[in-house]
Amino acid sequence: MNSRSWKDNAPALDREGVTGTKIYSQTEGEIVYMRLTPGAHLKAHKTPVNVAFYVLEGNATLSIGDEEQTFPRDTIIDSPKDIPHAVTNKGDSDLRLLVIKMPKP
Repeated sequence: MNSRSWKDNAPALDREGVTGTKIYSQTEGEIVYMRLTPGAHLKAHKTPVNVAFYVLEGNATLSIGDEEQTFPRDTIIDSPKDIPHAVTNKGDSDLRLLVIKMPKP
């Protein structure tokens, strides 16, 4: 049995209020723990695989393609591959979420 905390790994991304730490990385997929401080924004980008966002804390404003919507805690959001997506924290507290990529890009 393997276990770990997101705190056990160094961030793969750490800039402008956005921290991303890979907590699972195997051939079948990848999970990234992300934290965005109030007002922080992860710029729009595309991935070659489908992505699911799971909101752990706060409210996540996601832009996927031409759509933008805000989602509360305990919501999972699908983002299809090859469609630009971005995440913004418009709240006044930290936003924490899991980014799940299947298969691993």
